[in-house]
Amino acid sequence: MRFLNRFVTVTHPFHPLSGQRLRVLFERKLAGGVAVSCEGGLLGSLMMPLGWTDRGAPAADAPLTYEVLVDLAGVVSAVDPRHEG
Repeated sequence: MRFLNRFVTVTHPFHPLSGQRLRVLFERKLAGGVAVSCEGGLLGSLMMPLGWTDRGAPAADAPLTYEVLVDLAGVVSAVDPRHEG
């Protein structure tokens, strides 16, 4: 286990413990990716996706734009035959 007896900082902006450093109890591989169980103080122990911590992927440099979504729709349409015109 990579994070056992280590700490993570909650980076999800809407999490009640955002910005706090929590001790990792264990990690789990879930369908959506890796999650860590942490000591959450008054909240007790809690499980959160690794992406909600400083160990997850970094945030994008810029917000998602309309143009990026149009490009993505074009790629999906080209790959998925159900959307053929």
